[in-house]
Amino acid sequence: MPYFEVQTTKKVKEEKRDELYHELARIIEMVPGKSESWVMVHLEDDAKMSFGGVSSEPAACINIKTFGELEDKYYDMLTAEICKSMSSFLEIDTKRVYVVYEPVKHWGWDGSNF
Repeated sequence: MPYFEVQTTKKVKEEKRDELYHELARIIEMVPGKSESWVMVHLEDDAKMSFGGVSSEPAACINIKTFGELEDKYYDMLTAEICKSMSSFLEIDTKRVYVVYEPVKHWGWDGSNF
């Protein structure tokens, strides 16, 4: 049940949105037990942000909520893949991308909890 919240200063064209959604799902599927069928993505583009006091260059912050903790090796792999994707899909320098992880203990869906 990964939930991605992507905030970026870039304006994402409609045709690129689905590509980005599928790319994030592809990345999370690299973690055993995670699948695209459970991925939810919230995209906030054209956001007003600064990084290091500079607002004139593109930036992004990706918050990822996962059901439970992941092994450290998966955090490293996810960060590398997500930064690479932000660079290729949105042309954002990887040095201007934050990735934040929030393991969630309780996750509700369809009227009950996991």
